[in-house]
Amino acid sequence: MTVPKAVEVCDGDRVVLEARVAASLTPRRDWQRAKVVLMASEGLSSPVIGEVVGLNRNQVDVWRRRWRAEGLAGLADRPRSGRPRVYGPAERLELVKTITTRRVEEGQLGGRRLKARMSMPEVGRRLRGRGISISDSQVWRICRSLELKPWQVRSWMTSHDPDFDAKAADICGLYLNPEDNWAVFSIDEKTGIQAKSRTNATRAAQPASAVSPKGRPTQQEFEYRRHGTASLFAAFECATGQVVATPTDSVRSDNFVEFLKDLDSQVPAHLELHCIVDNLATHGTKAVEEFLDNHHRVFLHRTPTHASWLSQIEMWFSILTRQLLDTAEFNNTSDLATAILDYIAEYNNQAKPFKWTYHPNPQQQNLRA
Repeated sequence: MTVPKAVEVCDGDRVVLEARVAASLTPRRDWQRAKVVLMASEGLSSPVIGEVVGLNRNQVDVWRRRWRAEGLAGLADRPRSGRPRVYGPAERLELVKTITTRRVEEGQLGGRRLKARMSMPEVGRRLRGRGISISDSQVWRICRSLELKPWQVRSWMTSHDPDFDAKAADICGLYLNPEDNWAVFSIDEKTGIQAKSRTNATRAAQPASAVSPKGRPTQQEFEYRRHGTASLFAAFECATGQVVATPTDSVRSDNFVEFLKDLDSQVPAHLELHCIVDNLATHGTKAVEEFLDNHHRVFLHRTPTHASWLSQIEMWFSILTRQLLDTAEFNNTSDLATAILDYIAEYNNQAKPFKWTYHPNPQQQNLRA
């Protein structure tokens, strides 16, 4: 039996090859080639090596020859022939220019109204009209590679409150650096909460089975019956995460005053109440002003206009909606109010304050439980 001739590997090259074989992020083809050379340096035959690395004998022989001729450089891929790239930097820049300079009013204003959302066929037509032969599918592939998504529309709201900075600083100070004798509450109303029940019974989730190989989530019928609406006044205590709430039939000013009175009665007498509220008209009526004049330890701090994201109670309302209101069923508004109060009682048993940070850009807010 002829013993295969071992390839020669110097100490420096061996270190490089062994590192490639040991690294978990080495591409498979590079691992295979390095392993071929290392095994060949031990005198193993091509069929044996091929079985270990997953290559046929002829492929192993190729990397043996390349190593002998070129060393490490021989393990790199050769330049490959193929069709020249059709869409180079110039065509890509024209595509980006077409999308990013399209006038917004083309989709929203004027007598000849175009599609508000820019589609790939529209981009393709414009490029072909400028002499660039390109298919709609290729437009899509280039956009995807550039993370360019003209069909998506995201909204934002800008506050034009002239006192925005001062009000925002006041709210942030209450959250992050309150005085020892302050009880800070974020207060708001949730209106139009529907008491509704489903026409047919909701189906419970099921595990995978022969009928449903991937399992089945909870199924709830879209159609429902309405049984009236209710509103909710709620105060989120920022230091503890505890919630005080009162279901009500409306958010009239007198109901808000009654809620403030109830909150005032629950807070120890030695503490000041600093309440963060938005700019709803209910919060600034004569009845509210009279209440504040008679309760000197209660202070209202208003968020800037269009800046409800500064109020932590909005985060809690989101939790309430996701965990209860979105899918629960109620036979009437009394049932709804009872369910909300029961939920709050359970929530308060495990309540925690929010970890809250503020960035000047409202699109970068970080408010989480």
